[in-house]
Amino acid sequence: MTMHQRATGWLTHAHHLALRESLFHTMARYHVACPAYCLMPDHGHFLFIGLEARSDQLKAVSWFRREWNRLLGELRLQKQAYDHVLRESDRERDAFAAIVGYILRNPERQQLVEDWKDWAYTGASFPGYPSLDPRSEFFWTNFWQAYLAQSTL
Repeated sequence: MTMHQRATGWLTHAHHLALRESLFHTMARYHVACPAYCLMPDHGHFLFIGLEARSDQLKAVSWFRREWNRLLGELRLQKQAYDHVLRESDRERDAFAAIVGYILRNPERQQLVEDWKDWAYTGASFPGYPSLDPRSEFFWTNFWQAYLAQSTL
């Protein structure tokens, strides 16, 4: 999700916290989790995964974008986000982990930090698991345990 005209200046600790709160409400409302997100100076990456048959990722993204635009005030997101629906092969554990890694390593590729783990505006969000952190060496074990415990798919 890219800022209109690649606007910058919005990415602060306070905005990150407010956006995480909107993300939490999105997850609760649409029965999804976010195993990886990364906020960059002029855009953000979010990976949503459904937890139930009634999960609706398209509605989740639409609602989340409206909420994010509300938080941005005078700034706005570009009208159309780049959405990518994962293929069946992308959903296998190793492939899924590679996609998460790609999202999280954005700050390294843009040379904002040497190690993505030092970027303050990245993480994961999973309802009921507030300490789930992709920086942890046990992230994948904890993520899959949480997913299996919460998912009815």
